[in-house]
Amino acid sequence: MIKIGDVFAIATTSGKAYFQFVKKIPPMGSLIRVLPGTYDGEPDLDSLVEEKTNFWVFFPVSAALKQGIIQKAKGCAIPAHSKETPTFRAGVVDPSTGRVDTWWFWNGEKEWKIGEITEEQRKFPIRGSWNDTLLVQRIEEGWLPEKDRR
Repeated sequence: MIKIGDVFAIATTSGKAYFQFVKKIPPMGSLIRVLPGTYDGEPDLDSLVEEKTNFWVFFPVSAALKQGIIQKAKGCAIPAHSKETPTFRAGVVDPSTGRVDTWWFWNGEKEWKIGEITEEQRKFPIRGSWNDTLLVQRIEEGWLPEKDRR
């Protein structure tokens, strides 16, 4: 059984990465916060969850756990700085430019049109649900939402 605050490990080429299950938000599913770093051994998870979130994404935690893709490491309290659902950005990429011209924000309940975004808003998580392959790839690349230049 998965509980809010549970921390999970996923294997990468540079060691284990950790993420924390925060909540389920229909229709997207399980919201996780990916924690910084990769580790050969198990770090102090109580301290690690207090760190700033690398990025937020939706991920099928239950299915990945059942398939043995991830392992439950520990149940931890969600820190105050990560209890609120972040505001996500989303948009459709224009195939001719490879960029998003009109962005939308979503806070887990409502969505609103923004248009162009600022550099600060570029740090907002991008709304999407990833499988384990993309999650591992992004962790290994050191991906962050602000590096996504669409």
